[in-house]
Amino acid sequence: MTFEKTILITGGAGFIGSHVVRLFVNKYPQYQIVNLDKLTYAGNLENLKDVDSNPNYKFEHGDIVDENYINELFGKYSFDGVIHLAAESHVDRSITDPMAFVKTNVIGTCNLLNAAKNTWKGNFEGKRFYHVSTDEVYGELHDPSEFFVETTSYDPRSPYSASKASSDHFVRAYHNTYGLPIVVSNCSNNYGPNHFPEKLIPLMINNIKNGKPLPVYGKGENVRDWLFVKDHARAIDNIFHDGRNGETYNIGGNNEWKNLDLVHLLCDLMDSRLEKEVGTSRNLITYVTDRAGHDLRYAIDATKLMNELGWEPSVTFEEGLAQTVDWYFDNWSWIENITSGDYQKYYTSMYENSSK
Repeated sequence: MTFEKTILITGGAGFIGSHVVRLFVNKYPQYQIVNLDKLTYAGNLENLKDVDSNPNYKFEHGDIVDENYINELFGKYSFDGVIHLAAESHVDRSITDPMAFVKTNVIGTCNLLNAAKNTWKGNFEGKRFYHVSTDEVYGELHDPSEFFVETTSYDPRSPYSASKASSDHFVRAYHNTYGLPIVVSNCSNNYGPNHFPEKLIPLMINNIKNGKPLPVYGKGENVRDWLFVKDHARAIDNIFHDGRNGETYNIGGNNEWKNLDLVHLLCDLMDSRLEKEVGTSRNLITYVTDRAGHDLRYAIDATKLMNELGWEPSVTFEEGLAQTVDWYFDNWSWIENITSGDYQKYYTSMYENSSK
């Protein structure tokens, strides 16, 4: 079968990546979509069971830190585009093991950049390297009237955000030095189906369902802008196809919530879903010592993306959160497999055995 383009999506078995892979596989049957994932704890091929038999979908099990492997992969497929989502992304993990973030987020990104540069050899017509980043590279906001824009100075404050800031700089440097056709996007906090339960919203859903404490950092006053993951995937589609080379686009939900207010809303939604008296689950809230270097507020201004490419969020936060809660209840075996680690043992064993 002949395809118009072959697109590499890294980290495609993860939370955001799986939604991007699904969107591209279903929307663009004329593209071959290659999903590269290491299948670490956050990568789960169960996320993509609905598309894994599609003729335009391929899965490759590998590590972006392995330079020789990445070069061989580019030689095998001659990619026309890269959408790079593979990253270590949990701030708490970066505090305890910063070098893992340097290896994956910095060295892994540079391996992909080099492979793209060496494969395309200056013939950049129809080519694109899309790097997906985070709003955390901008630091924190104190003034309620301020928002992150594409020209906001970088001020990373955790090993995670520092590693993502470094990768952003390398991507732009390859554009300026070698002419590599790149775009970068910086997104706010994502939520939605298939989210690994170490993150705030799925953690709270799981703990409420099981009657466990709901840990809230400090006084719960930290503010985040929340973006529905399916809206993020749509934005990535828009930017990949229609964004201007060398440009950065911020993606946000225009949807700021204090952590404590968000947990209260989740508690009330869950009480309704569990047919409990509203307010019951709020008794599970437990305040814990604040995270080291915990940024107070992030807030994205997505005006550029909206004006240039016509993107906008498709759901309100209340609608998206209700959809998310419903998905977890309808797919509870998924979260049970995640928390037990059974999914990881199965797929890791399967691909290790197939490579022997």
